[in-house]
Amino acid sequence: MVVTTERMEKWLRIILKADPSVPKLSLPQYLADIPKLDSLANVPSGTRVLVRGDVDAKPGPKVGEGDIRLRSMKDTLEFGRQRGWVQIIFGHIGRKPEGSLDKVAARVGEILGCPVALIKDWLDPQTNRVLPEAADQIAKASPGSIIMLENTRKYAIERVLWEAKPEDIPKLVEPLTTLANEVAEKIARVYVHEAFSAGSLDSSSVVVPAAMDRVAMGKYEEQEFCGPLVDCLEAQMVIFSGVKIDKLDDLEAMIARGKIRYLLTAGSLAMALKKAAAQLDGGDFCIGVQEDPANSSQGWYIPPERIEQAKRMLREGRAKGIQFVLPVDFVLQDGRVSETIGPSDQQLDVGPKTRSLFEEVVSRFINENRQAPDKAVVFHNGVFGLFEDSRFEEGTRHFMGQLKRMKDAGIKVFVGGGEGGTALEKYGQPDWVTHNFTAGGTVLNALGAEPVPYLVALRLAAKGW
Repeated sequence: MVVTTERMEKWLRIILKADPSVPKLSLPQYLADIPKLDSLANVPSGTRVLVRGDVDAKPGPKVGEGDIRLRSMKDTLEFGRQRGWVQIIFGHIGRKPEGSLDKVAARVGEILGCPVALIKDWLDPQTNRVLPEAADQIAKASPGSIIMLENTRKYAIERVLWEAKPEDIPKLVEPLTTLANEVAEKIARVYVHEAFSAGSLDSSSVVVPAAMDRVAMGKYEEQEFCGPLVDCLEAQMVIFSGVKIDKLDDLEAMIARGKIRYLLTAGSLAMALKKAAAQLDGGDFCIGVQEDPANSSQGWYIPPERIEQAKRMLREGRAKGIQFVLPVDFVLQDGRVSETIGPSDQQLDVGPKTRSLFEEVVSRFINENRQAPDKAVVFHNGVFGLFEDSRFEEGTRHFMGQLKRMKDAGIKVFVGGGEGGTALEKYGQPDWVTHNFTAGGTVLNALGAEPVPYLVALRLAAKGW
């Protein structure tokens, strides 16, 4: 499909949420409209298929170490090999342009038991056109072969949408149209997205599909989205914590679904809700340095508008019958445990009374669901404090055991990847929970306020937009 600049402009307006006429869809609606890999079963041998791979990995000395994302692509790549496709994998490693996929290509080859050639230079950074040498190597590849293109973030065009605003669209249309058409003409016209964690506005994920004749979601993505993530939409208990206050947006969207009965919070999210709850009840609560405007440049700063948002969430949640379980004591920066926070203090973990409170609520939830006809669902995201420091790890460590209690009681327990997944690895075992996602940001997008960008792009491509 050749993309005109006019069509690319419309596409970018949707991707950057600049078109108010586009309806908001639920995750199941996106999934229903996006073809799955089996839909490509009739693609003939020798067809070039572009695979947006989850290649952001640091392989260890042997298979199974540091390569979980690479192994997640195996079923999809084997599907293509069995049909004789020429598969061209592309994607990024890290955020820096100088990162290389040389070790990743070698590890994918080990996983599949076949050679994987890495094309180091494949795009002209000045013109955004595919280099003739790269196009020639791909054209000559034999059926069943696998090729990898070097780090997409090596090229500025891959990163151009990261900070883009709707007003930037006119100047981006032409280079992005060129990129999409060049990839379709010289690399492949069939596209599979098998990069579950790739939630950024990378051109490889959200622009290239515009020029594809056919698109599909990979096997692992389908498994994650259509199984565990759909289950998480039904979570009756949510444990939400972390430093990033913008996670309030995701939490607000989850509250709006009306499924949550218990909400346990810690970290910056809890601070915003703690202060908001006190003000709603006619008082106030000092959250220390986190509310001091002098710290507005810090990622943990909580501005007044976030307190107002927290009030709105509390009102809505209370009206829906949600029980908000907030910390009652804190471990402060100097190791003191306190039920209050002074203006110069910063909380870095929940205290022992809060750990006991959370445990009591977990016990209540287990008892309430012993006779339930369907398994209850719990979603856990984030950590309770600065758990990397042993002085502030006890809240997080203790709660990993509560996840195991719920799983042992027959409750479905999902951990949203990211730091929560790291904590599970550090303090627990994989079988303590039902499922631990490999991509925290993607999971929050899918459950939260904004759709996963690549799902938007895949749906647009599949529906003919």
